[in-house]
Amino acid sequence: MRGKETVRDMLLSMAAIGAVAAGIYVFAIPHDDSKNPLKTVDYRVELITARRAAPYPVAAPEPGSLPKGWRATSVTYGPETSSRPQGDTAWHLGFLTAEEEYVAVEQSNAKTGPYVAEVTQRAKKTDQTQRIDGKEWVRYKGDKYDALVHTESGVTTVVTGTASFGRLTEMASALTAKKG
Repeated sequence: MRGKETVRDMLLSMAAIGAVAAGIYVFAIPHDDSKNPLKTVDYRVELITARRAAPYPVAAPEPGSLPKGWRATSVTYGPETSSRPQGDTAWHLGFLTAEEEYVAVEQSNAKTGPYVAEVTQRAKKTDQTQRIDGKEWVRYKGDKYDALVHTESGVTTVVTGTASFGRLTEMASALTAKKG
């Protein structure tokens, strides 16, 4: 009886296909929401490369200097982009704390104002400063990210993220800037 299909037949076929798809989704695809999908990265090679290539001492935490449970999740070093003119470079090292808050080290020889606005998601400078290991850091407060900013010898170092200022301070305290 070709040509006598009805809307009812089409709906039954769709229901059968939907049941098979739902079964595959429920039983064949793993669903472990307790696992964090972000992979931990080993940033040592990128750090060595950046320290050799950058025109400034690149800042990163020393091994074992961060609290237990922190893990690196992203790392990049590169030359200019549309927001950084030729000759400017940027270092990025992102972490998740044990509480799953984001903390990043951002560093560049780009113009301070636009660079800080970019990496802090437009956080605003406050009147508050704090001394960390003898260096003056300025606090920035934002809707999404807060930040600690230190500028020295044409290089801006930003510790930013969703974590508290206490956690940002822990990262800033752990940083060691080296060249080569």
